[in-house]
Amino acid sequence: MPKQKSKGAVKKRFRISKNGKAVCSHPDRGHGHAPFSGETGRRLRRRMVLNKTWSELVRNMIGK
Repeated sequence: MPKQKSKGAVKKRFRISKNGKAVCSHPDRGHGHAPFSGETGRRLRRRMVLNKTWSELVRNMIGK
């Protein structure tokens, strides 16, 4: 049976942490940030850690 191809789009957007969780940047980081409060802007700067279920899906798509 052939191997599953890894998804290039997922490789670009996610990385796997040491503990096996998927980490990515927050959405809404493009343009038009004037209405955001300072607290929201700072929060969006941090990385987003996905839960166990999503992390497993991302790991399978990356091929790890």
